[in-house]
Amino acid sequence: MVHVNDYDAFCFDLDGTIYVEDTLLLGVKDLISSLRNHNKKVLFISNTSIHTREACKERLGKMGIETSVDEIITTNYLAARLFKQNIPNAKVYIVGEHSLIEQLMNVSIKLTTNPLEATHVLVGLDRDFTYNKLGHAMQAVRNGAKIIVTNPDVVCPVMDGYIADTFVLAQAIETASEKKIDMIIGKPSAYYSRAIIDLLRVPYEKCLIVGDRLETDIMLGLNSGMKTCLVLTGVTKRADIEDTRIYPDYVVENLSELLFA
Repeated sequence: MVHVNDYDAFCFDLDGTIYVEDTLLLGVKDLISSLRNHNKKVLFISNTSIHTREACKERLGKMGIETSVDEIITTNYLAARLFKQNIPNAKVYIVGEHSLIEQLMNVSIKLTTNPLEATHVLVGLDRDFTYNKLGHAMQAVRNGAKIIVTNPDVVCPVMDGYIADTFVLAQAIETASEKKIDMIIGKPSAYYSRAIIDLLRVPYEKCLIVGDRLETDIMLGLNSGMKTCLVLTGVTKRADIEDTRIYPDYVVENLSELLFA
């Protein structure tokens, strides 16, 4: 178990860690309440590109977890942040859903549906992905556009199994264009870990990352010097640790096992 005073900030993945679809997972409410009572910083860190921070806040609120927008990171938020701060003059062809489009429009990034105009192809989860979209994205990249991907997740957990996630689409575009992905924004990228520290203002080693995925959540911590806790309520099984040789600092069956005062 983790002592509450071991860390100044606790960062929780959402899907598979806090909830699955609209079901709050065991131990979550008591744990978050305990952290609040001990004046610990809490951050919810998701690789989703189909839900805004505002939507995540509303969803958590309906499950009885009160939070603020500033305590949530999503990859569509980070995509908008990246383009606004680093590539403000880009012309972006988006493979993604309305929330991703909305986030870039909110920071006045120019979007295009003409693949020959695009300087970048931004790829998020798109549940209406078509052969036509693949063709346009491929054409843009072959014409010189860079491929930016919101997150490297291959699948997303749902109540009856999994659905294909963003990286499946990104790999299709990469294969069709015969060009490599230029940047991945989401966990476990250095860009994501820097965004966490920018928001929390704590040392890396005083931050605990809690998530259900070895390749994203746990690697985020390992790559940046943050401590990590794997929770076995999502996509990862205990046997996967040895199979991948990705070793978290802590492993718990669910969040009711994580903390003691």
